[in-house]
Amino acid sequence: MELTAAHWTYLAGVVVIIGVMIARRNIVVPAVLATFLTAWAYSGDLVKGLASIFTASLTAAGELFSIFLIIAIITALLGGLRAMGAEQRMVRPFRGLMRGGRAAFLTIAAATYFISLFFWPTPAVPLIGAILLPAAIRAGLPAMTAGAVMAVAGQGMALSSDYVIQVAPGLSAKAAGVGTGAVADRAMVLSLITGAVALTYLYLRGRRSFGVAGDEHELRWLAQENGLDAGAEVQLGGSPGARGIGKGAAAAAATRAATGPDTATQVLEPSPEVAAAPPKPEPVRRSRLFAVLVPLTFAAIVGYMLLGKFTDVVGDVQGDEAAGLVGGVAMLLLFAAVFSIDGSHGLTTAASHVVDGLVFAFKAMGVVVPIAGFFFLGNAEFVSRITGVHDAKPPALLFDLVASVDQHIPDNGFMLSFAILIIGMITGLEGSGFAGLPLTGSLAGALGPAAHTDPATLAAVGQMGSVWTGGGTLIAWSSLLAVAGVARVPVQDLVRHCFLPVIAGLAAATALATVLF
Repeated sequence: MELTAAHWTYLAGVVVIIGVMIARRNIVVPAVLATFLTAWAYSGDLVKGLASIFTASLTAAGELFSIFLIIAIITALLGGLRAMGAEQRMVRPFRGLMRGGRAAFLTIAAATYFISLFFWPTPAVPLIGAILLPAAIRAGLPAMTAGAVMAVAGQGMALSSDYVIQVAPGLSAKAAGVGTGAVADRAMVLSLITGAVALTYLYLRGRRSFGVAGDEHELRWLAQENGLDAGAEVQLGGSPGARGIGKGAAAAAATRAATGPDTATQVLEPSPEVAAAPPKPEPVRRSRLFAVLVPLTFAAIVGYMLLGKFTDVVGDVQGDEAAGLVGGVAMLLLFAAVFSIDGSHGLTTAASHVVDGLVFAFKAMGVVVPIAGFFFLGNAEFVSRITGVHDAKPPALLFDLVASVDQHIPDNGFMLSFAILIIGMITGLEGSGFAGLPLTGSLAGALGPAAHTDPATLAAVGQMGSVWTGGGTLIAWSSLLAVAGVARVPVQDLVRHCFLPVIAGLAAATALATVLF
């Protein structure tokens, strides 16, 4: 196969992007420049090359807008629940289960996973830190172990599978050219394997330090110096579980952890209309109702989707249909929550929550658009749309590069899975669990057929590596900083505490991936 200047330019762009990720720098600028140079080399027209900077991002935005919309709707729903205090009530029942260190370990893991699966770790961390963590410490669970469990269950298990909202599987699947449902199913299984191994490791290593319930544990925890990083501000990546946190903000988060919800993690300040509204007493009965109704509704949706996958009772719902079902139901729940507390003013506050959700979606995931635009350029399906060159047979730049070295690719799915895992972990080093998914997905789609391995499985493996690393379990400049803040432990110590359990879990899941699928 003859490789052109466009192929070599594209390859150079991939190499530079990986190098920038390893250096822990943002990859938007190299992705945009690589798009321009590749399109210019392919079209031979400087104007088309310049225009491709815009059309690549436009193409990616069009392909990914359904993902942005579901993020916005879920965020808007969370805003409506927060307005009535229902998000706190969703986790309060777990407090009664913590009778000792072992029970606290399991309760923290279950509650963090449950909340993060439906709303992502961003709200889960302050909720658990404010409501459950003091009770867990009082029950005898060490703060370091509690922080590690929160990170593994939330930023790891829940965020890496993203089974309900399906943003991560959607990004991986589109880049790999496979169905979102296939990637989501595999990612769910692999995330559970990784999480089970990591949590078991943490439990066995820390069980001897579990104490008996007593107020002295909490008093000692509150009195100790917070272990937040005292260095310069750390700018986190754009993943849903991450946020830019400086030492002052992180310290404030730790202080608020013992007193109430961390309002610093809210997406935006309330809109002027909402801020101007007079304060209202807490609608206790309604908040209790929605604290039960919302989780049960989402659990029913998951059950419906599983019923469609494994039985013929209902039709199979996956991919865009699943996202549409979750988004539609979430929007109706938002309206119900808003009108139940605001009455006729709900027309205004509902719109404000939706706008806040859209702003958050683009702030959290907007960085992915130009990156995805570059990797879409490597797919024959998008070359013409991006460059404006309409050839009868447009090149598949990334796939052609892989095909040119096909004879050197090991025909071994086991080895290839670990290679994709390592690449995924490298992409996660820049602190954003989702920014590297277009790369790992594209490589999975290109390398899988050459090695006779299911691309959906490889995409799920790459997703595990990227999200578990950058989402907030293995690097200190990710949202793990927020977990360390609410747990009042040094973030570097928390990284070391999580490292071996998470690596063991990822290795086990990757080794089983090609056996199970």
